[in-house]
Amino acid sequence: MQEDIPPPAQALILAAGRGERMRPLTDTCPKPLLSVRGQALMQYPLDALAQAGFTPVMTNTAWLGEQIEAAFGERLIYSHEGRDFGGALETAGGIARALPQLDEVFWVVAGDVFAPDFVFESEALLRFRASDALAHLWLVPNPAHNPKGDFGLAADGHAVNGDGPDGTRLTYSTIGLYRRALFQAPWCDIPPSNPQGVKLALAPILRRAMDAGHVTASVYTGTWADVGTPERLQALNTGLDHLENRKHPFRFSRS
Repeated sequence: MQEDIPPPAQALILAAGRGERMRPLTDTCPKPLLSVRGQALMQYPLDALAQAGFTPVMTNTAWLGEQIEAAFGERLIYSHEGRDFGGALETAGGIARALPQLDEVFWVVAGDVFAPDFVFESEALLRFRASDALAHLWLVPNPAHNPKGDFGLAADGHAVNGDGPDGTRLTYSTIGLYRRALFQAPWCDIPPSNPQGVKLALAPILRRAMDAGHVTASVYTGTWADVGTPERLQALNTGLDHLENRKHPFRFSRS
């Protein structure tokens, strides 16, 4: 009898980082499990993906990864970087490791960002699938502490490795659609499944693809916060995030 082959994951929630800036809170709890307004940070994108029909969902773990598996059980597919390699593989390294279990086109979202209003739209995925882009990113307006932003946005919807036509850049929200081909040659030199556990950041790969015109982007203006410090977490939980914690810069190596 032929063995059933599980369907590929439709999304990857990044959850392997140590959360150094969140210490001492993350000494005993992985950052994606920290509670924001009554539930774990990671629960927000997981529920939104399920509501939109994007299942199964995969996650990568390292620091205190056993707690994430205990919390979500069989609801997720796991890539245990900590168990397999002794630590996190950074964003691109982690995606490359998970790639054999991901669909041809898949969502990526950081497990430590708060974006309760973001909708994972099927129409967005279908448009991306029909395009020749290797990635589509959602960008947010820059916060005060990241005034220079990350990427520009051209009038035709292409992300720019530098300033946009208006001389400005926006901040990457850590939410995006990706094609498997971006994590293969010539854009990424890591062998399939990253068997050696190579650590690699995502930014250089994205910038290379942008220079070749293969990355598009949209602007997201809903509630969004990179919960990177205890102060940001407290602000979200006390309703003060409207002061300075709505939007925060993307770190290409989650920490």
